Amino acid sequence: MKITEVIVHVLEAALSEPFHWSINRADVRASAVVEVVTESGLSGFGECLGPARPCAAMVEAYAPLLLGNDALASELIWQTLYDRFRDQGQKGVPIAALSGVDIALWDLKGKHFGAPVHQLMGGPLRTEVEAYATGTYRKDQGDPFDYIIDEVKGYVTEGFGGVKLKIGFEVSEDAALIRAVRQAIGPDVKLMLDANHGYDVIEAIRLGRQVEDCDITWFEEPVVPEDLAGYSEIKRAIAIPLAGGECEYTRFGFRQVLASRAIDILQPDTCAAGGLSECKKIADMAWAHGVRYVPHVWGTAIGLATALQLLAVLPHNPPGNRPLEPVLEFDRSEHPARQAVVREPIEHVGGRVQVPEGPGLGIEIDRAGLESFKVN
Repeated sequence: MKITEVIVHVLEAALSEPFHWSINRADVRASAVVEVVTESGLSGFGECLGPARPCAAMVEAYAPLLLGNDALASELIWQTLYDRFRDQGQKGVPIAALSGVDIALWDLKGKHFGAPVHQLMGGPLRTEVEAYATGTYRKDQGDPFDYIIDEVKGYVTEGFGGVKLKIGFEVSEDAALIRAVRQAIGPDVKLMLDANHGYDVIEAIRLGRQVEDCDITWFEEPVVPEDLAGYSEIKRAIAIPLAGGECEYTRFGFRQVLASRAIDILQPDTCAAGGLSECKKIADMAWAHGVRYVPHVWGTAIGLATALQLLAVLPHNPPGNRPLEPVLEFDRSEHPARQAVVREPIEHVGGRVQVPEGPGLGIEIDRAGLESFKVN
């Protein structure tokens, strides 16, 4: 099944209400969707996390090396592309672009064999997963102590068993908001914190100590991802589990993270860290190190379906008669193209999401929806 064409669809959608977080803001949601076409007429789709246009340019650089190759040889293709660009492409956009290609190849493989990706990866340990709600971004207008409290109450009403709160602004204000959110959602709903590396070590420790009594499930990206020593210092100073990894790439990058023991919960993004081929390896490494694996998810339904296929095959970590199941990050912020690119939206029911059972990623692309947001 030879590859005959590689297409990148750059999608952009203006937001009705821009939002921001500790280090950046969004006025537009953009995605780079990779389509790999074969001589049989089958197409596979993948998604890249990161700046859409640079990712698209990198996929176009990979394309000549893909044409004429067997689309089923995903491992060989991954190694070939990585080795060709290894000297300057070990992290960032080159790996995000490689992720989109790899996911598209797994989608093709599943369609060719008439099986979902999770079946080809060894069979599912679960057919549905618990989801937690990601949102709580800051608006340009209004009081976050009003609109964020209303937002998290809404997530609880929808049935989510966990919510993630964006922090990383100012320690005293963040601590007060954390307490207000905990009071609003009650004691039984999990509360995660995400600073998007908006603090330094001193601020992160100060914040952690102020809210240790709020039963925090994890404290995500307290400091910049390069500062593993800072993670270790924070981990020694507070009693809240630390999470991170959405800005790390490949088994080679995560080898150092895992060896450092600086992070309790690993969060690779399958659309950035190397695709399904690589993230299964990273997940197995995390399992071997006794570190929990909770993938980062922030894209269209293609990325969401990709995460679900991987979550279906993750081992119980730790194992037991009542094993701790991995959870799905379910982005609730505005993304006009998120569900528009598929014929059947991926939604939660009472805070749980079914793993798609169709061939490949288990989704059917809505060509009209895809084209309606395409800008290239």
